[in-house]
Amino acid sequence: MKKSINLWIQPAGMSLDKCLDIIKDAEFNAVEPNISEEDYLSLKSSEKDIESLRKKIEGKGLEIASVSSGLLWQYPLSSPDKEIRNKGEKVIEKALKSAKILGTDAILVVPGIVNEDTDYDDCYRRSQESLKKVAETAEETGVYIGIENVWNKFLLSPLEMKRFVEEIGSKYIGVYFDVGNVLVNGYPEMWIKILGKMIKRIHLKDFKTSVGNITGFCELLEGDVNWPKVIEALNKIGYNEYLTAELGPYKFYSETIIYNTSLSMDKILNKK
Repeated sequence: MKKSINLWIQPAGMSLDKCLDIIKDAEFNAVEPNISEEDYLSLKSSEKDIESLRKKIEGKGLEIASVSSGLLWQYPLSSPDKEIRNKGEKVIEKALKSAKILGTDAILVVPGIVNEDTDYDDCYRRSQESLKKVAETAEETGVYIGIENVWNKFLLSPLEMKRFVEEIGSKYIGVYFDVGNVLVNGYPEMWIKILGKMIKRIHLKDFKTSVGNITGFCELLEGDVNWPKVIEALNKIGYNEYLTAELGPYKFYSETIIYNTSLSMDKILNKK
């Protein structure tokens, strides 16, 4: 398994070049870019722009693990507004085409959001309908859509997640499993066992169950994830792809978290 880090770690005011240099110096193998409305990788990025980003990252000696985005919180596939759902589908299609240009074969997708305006069963139905549409682009590009388990009040067990993916019926629809997200009401090693080969990528976060809310997320090894059991479960299913740490920068001396995260991942992987 290779060490990767999401580029949300880039501090405000630090250039992408500088951030990539630090990530390489911290001995990561890869990075995960994020698609946004406007940034180094955006909905407006041309093929030339995306190719330039690939060259920049690879020029630093780094690989591209996958492509992520927070835009599907803004444009959920489960929205009662068809125009918003269509925008979400376009975000996914852009991410798939960008991933192909970047030379990676997986993107992260938030499948939908259950809230006061969207009932659980409607979320399930609408999300599947949209994912079946974009599955065609996934198949054309050869890029997997990894559905992430997030705090969206949806797909709350590994059995439901597995059924949800199976019902879509595309080999290019899988799971992007977040280790820390599940700890509030479950055990990541159990999810890994059940989802098995459906898992296309892994996000690493840690979580303090004694806190039990959004402020419980913490740095790797500070929380309650049973890392030996997680790695054992990943080995048992034959997972040999990227492990991508998903953390934000410190307020001061922000590069320190990159080095700390790398060291923690080495311990988790028993590398040092």
